[in-house]
Amino acid sequence: MDAKSLQQLLKRDTKSKACPFAQTNTHGQSKRQIGFDPVAQRVSTTGKYAWKAPNLEAGDKRGPCPGLNALANHGYIPHNGIAPATTLIQALAYGMALDLATFLAVYGTVFNGDALSLTPGYSIGGPANIGLLGGALSGTGTSRTPSGLSGSHNNYEGDTSATRGDQYLFGNNDLLQIPFFQQYYDALLENTPAPQQYSALFRFRQSRFNYSIENNPYFFFPQFAGVLVAPAGFAFPPAMMSNHSAQYPQGYLDKETFKSFFAVTGKSGKFKYQPGYERIPDNWYKRAVGTEYSIPAFLLDVLEYARQDPRLLSVGGNTGTPNSFTGIDITALTKGVFNGATLAQGNNLQCFIFQLIQAEAPGVLTGLYSDLTKALQPLTDSISGALGGLGCPQLMGLDDSLYEKYPGYKKHPVGL
Repeated sequence: MDAKSLQQLLKRDTKSKACPFAQTNTHGQSKRQIGFDPVAQRVSTTGKYAWKAPNLEAGDKRGPCPGLNALANHGYIPHNGIAPATTLIQALAYGMALDLATFLAVYGTVFNGDALSLTPGYSIGGPANIGLLGGALSGTGTSRTPSGLSGSHNNYEGDTSATRGDQYLFGNNDLLQIPFFQQYYDALLENTPAPQQYSALFRFRQSRFNYSIENNPYFFFPQFAGVLVAPAGFAFPPAMMSNHSAQYPQGYLDKETFKSFFAVTGKSGKFKYQPGYERIPDNWYKRAVGTEYSIPAFLLDVLEYARQDPRLLSVGGNTGTPNSFTGIDITALTKGVFNGATLAQGNNLQCFIFQLIQAEAPGVLTGLYSDLTKALQPLTDSISGALGGLGCPQLMGLDDSLYEKYPGYKKHPVGL
């Protein structure tokens, strides 16, 4: 689909109303009784959606997101891993709601792809060379080869991931690290509904945060790649990779399913990882129709952990040595509009993160597009949809000089 189709989807999303927080509980499951429909919820892994190994040597792209890698391997998005934003939005195989799917696709396109292409989109892995979107990725206003998700450190993917390593410590942030996967695997409760599985992962999430503080002198925890995206690695698997059934209508992430989605084989203690080989299991059923995982539902999951450990909402990082984590004064950063002590209240977190993204985007992307205003329009539209009706206090500016004391802030390959 082309740029016009993307704009139509954005208008549709802007008009939709986010589900009120009061009407959802953990993982966005409605308070009404959740049913199970084996026809509507079954996800095909046969025919045109049969699994096919990526040809990485020939240029197929796979990256840090196991869900996107699996979608490419099954043909729900292009097998080469270079996906138009509209395709990403519509590939809702995991039961992701339109608001969340739209924002993530648009954000990746603007920051790590080509928002001015005739077919806006991005690579789910490394840099996408000229012409990989049917010849429409080049010559339309970008001044560089788009980095893709594998080159998105600190603007999309970041430190303290559930299963990936910190960029500075491991030299990449897209390859699964077996020791971290093992910890996640061990922390997964068996024979337990997915929402309770997520709740039980809190100590693991806390340990990964502590690991970065204790080992990475350049650990940096920004508002999007840190506060918002890092917890997705803990929330998304139970929320959108768990298998659903009459017994577990809210889903249950069994350990074999978990391994399949993360391209891991073998027995516990002797796991093997094959990058890019993520697979949707056969006989797999997504979330019930009407309970798709939305932005409000995801933020409820983020806040569940943050209320137990407020550091998980702290934009900040280490200042050049391990164990030197210092949070930014949110009031100073936002010139008095937001207060770090109240981010967990009401809609404050959603208002803060999305407005900060919008305020920082022009500076981050300066020089990367010939028409920056046009390139940012899809992001502006998506954020307007995410914040519509929330009554957010208006962020009029920010003091980004406060980031300068964090050496990890400058260690990101934006535009490379």
